Amino acid sequence: MENGTHYRTCHLCEAMCGVVIETNDGRITSIKGDDNDPLSRGHICPKAVALQDLHEDPERLRRPVRKTESGWQEMDWDEALDLVAEKLHQTRQEFGRNSVGVYLGNPNVHNHGALVAVTPLMRAIGSQNRFSATSNDQLPHMLTSLEMFGHQILFPIPDIDHTDLFICIGGNPMASNGSLMTVPDFRGRVKELKGRGGKMIVIDPRRTETAKLADEFHFIRPGSDAFLLMAMVHTLFAEDLVDLGAAEHLAKDVDLLRLAAMPFTPEAASSHTGISAEDIRHLTREFANTPKAALYTRMGTSTQVFGGLATWLASCLNILAGKLDRPGGMLFTQPAIDLVVLGALAGQNGHFGNRYSRVKGLPEFGGEYPASTMADEILTPGEGQIRAFVTAAGNPVLSSPNGRRLEEAFEQLDFMVSVDYYINETTRHADVILPPTAALERSHYDLIFSIFAVRNSAKYSEPLFDPGPDARHDWQIMLGLAHRLERLKKGGSLPLRAELGWRAFQQIGPDPILDMLLRSGPYGMNAGPLRGLAEPAIDLILDLLPGRHPLRGLAKLSPLNRHWNDLPKGLSLSVLKDNPNGVDLGPLKPSLPDRLFTRDGKIHMAPRRFLQDVERLFEQLGQGASDELLLIGRRHVRSNNSWMHNSRRLVKGKDRCTLMISPKDASRLGLQAGDSAEISSEGRTIVLPAEITEDLMPGVVSIPHGWGHNRDGIQQSIASAHAGESINDVLSDDQIDPLAGTSVLNGQAVSVKVWRPDRKRKRA
Repeated sequence: MENGTHYRTCHLCEAMCGVVIETNDGRITSIKGDDNDPLSRGHICPKAVALQDLHEDPERLRRPVRKTESGWQEMDWDEALDLVAEKLHQTRQEFGRNSVGVYLGNPNVHNHGALVAVTPLMRAIGSQNRFSATSNDQLPHMLTSLEMFGHQILFPIPDIDHTDLFICIGGNPMASNGSLMTVPDFRGRVKELKGRGGKMIVIDPRRTETAKLADEFHFIRPGSDAFLLMAMVHTLFAEDLVDLGAAEHLAKDVDLLRLAAMPFTPEAASSHTGISAEDIRHLTREFANTPKAALYTRMGTSTQVFGGLATWLASCLNILAGKLDRPGGMLFTQPAIDLVVLGALAGQNGHFGNRYSRVKGLPEFGGEYPASTMADEILTPGEGQIRAFVTAAGNPVLSSPNGRRLEEAFEQLDFMVSVDYYINETTRHADVILPPTAALERSHYDLIFSIFAVRNSAKYSEPLFDPGPDARHDWQIMLGLAHRLERLKKGGSLPLRAELGWRAFQQIGPDPILDMLLRSGPYGMNAGPLRGLAEPAIDLILDLLPGRHPLRGLAKLSPLNRHWNDLPKGLSLSVLKDNPNGVDLGPLKPSLPDRLFTRDGKIHMAPRRFLQDVERLFEQLGQGASDELLLIGRRHVRSNNSWMHNSRRLVKGKDRCTLMISPKDASRLGLQAGDSAEISSEGRTIVLPAEITEDLMPGVVSIPHGWGHNRDGIQQSIASAHAGESINDVLSDDQIDPLAGTSVLNGQAVSVKVWRPDRKRKRA
């Protein structure tokens, strides 16, 4: 690597911040924000320094290791991959294809190489027992998009750069930099919003970092967001405020939604939410009467007992008030590589409930079962029981509910392999760990989060460092395993054509595929004088072929389609290499009806599965709100789940793993500043320092997500020195939103009392 200045996208959260990295003598000397990045505009958050920490961490694994009686021992790559493939194949042969389970963690979606390679690996494993972080995170948003718009990753994005009213419910973009809304420099964008006379309203059980910037803030009881949103829908109809705008001739079954909302008056919702009926009506009127307005919901609304309903109702509100497909409202992106259209061409719009999990009967989504049932599928004997397990870039022991039970399950496995470069709370249970290169040792293009960005842009980052001849990228590891598994399934060898195909795939890697996708996308080929011949041919294909014909889909996506005439052209990998700061592709624009993927080309306002679940919400309407303490999570700007806690610069300072509690509840329980609190639920107990703050709604307590590095055998010294406790060690894996199958991570009831050092601690 040459000394000098290098431009990259930071991949450590959803923001896609551009960074400038200075190097000298093979070492990083500084990391700063890139003023010329078209999306992040110079913004950088504290997490970016972890790029250096992760790269230089001496505890990061560089070679495969195998667990032995005398400890972890290094292995040769071929030996390790052969062993893993043989063990997985042996398990399949003896117990069937579903005896192998797979869990994929969040970092995979920041890695275009892993995204390219994961499909052949899943196909080679062939198991239906697949899991990911989706069901602990954004599944309700994906289900809503699938049912309403026809595609699971077609998300309306707040046009925050042009809105005049931004309503945020259950989200904290000041800490997350957006989530399903890629929005670097959120603070700067809020300042611009207010500078043009706009307003931000935040609704949350905690006065978050985002709420402290708000013009208006309301506490809301955890798990009650669906009551608030349904009451807002009720008010729109009751006060004749419905104006569908761009969706006027596209939205179907609006009357069914009106009927469903009739019982949910603001007065009825008030007793559940803690927000007055007057405030609910005022909020609804302000939203309806502000032309450029956007309502955004996130983790707090999706990972709760009514997460599916709440997420659906938020989309309904944006549509009913005419904010969908409107500048300043909610718009669909047009990324350079359009995975929405590409997925639809491959028949991968998404699916839900095609099969159900063996033990709890939970629905699959996109081929994955809810993560909350992983332990069930490992611990419960019978046909289809998971005997071997693969994790890739995930730490479900800390990220899934009832982590101690999941640990018990992992210990029971016949074999486990992890693709990870740390020995952490999950991978310590593996028999073999296969460590990939770190981020600065591989190229980067953000395929997924470009789809969620508040402005269209494209950026490619070349590797900063040579990983060395004995290193492997994620995609090389995945393809190496897949290749070996396919050969074993065929008796040890593949036909010559298949073998050559595998070798070619492993040789070229993901970047040529990236280049092909860029060139064939809406910003790709510039036909010049040939455009006059190409456009009529494209028009003919679009007019004559049925909506789901593959050739019609290719024509729709093609840069030669006259629909894309006003977009920049000529985009390719070489162009991005020549523009290392990134290429600006312009603001979000209206795109209906072309962006819809439902069979009838309509927006489905009242999908049957959501209407059926309204009955469950109605049953709760007449019941009083619980007086139990309800637990919610939280996130800090210096943390992104568990995998950055071995960065000294990110974990330094005061202890952030605390139990936040309101003064009213602390006084009632006898808790004082400096006390330790014992938090319990169904026999599961953790102990944390109590942080008494007015920022918590009475009746609510909060513990941050991603801590709990207090297990034996972890080889992360900095993380272990700042261990904290895992919120998932008290959360139940039996509490699930029955509509979507999402884990209930916010709103579970707990008991809290002062911890006495002489009291024996209980653990699950």
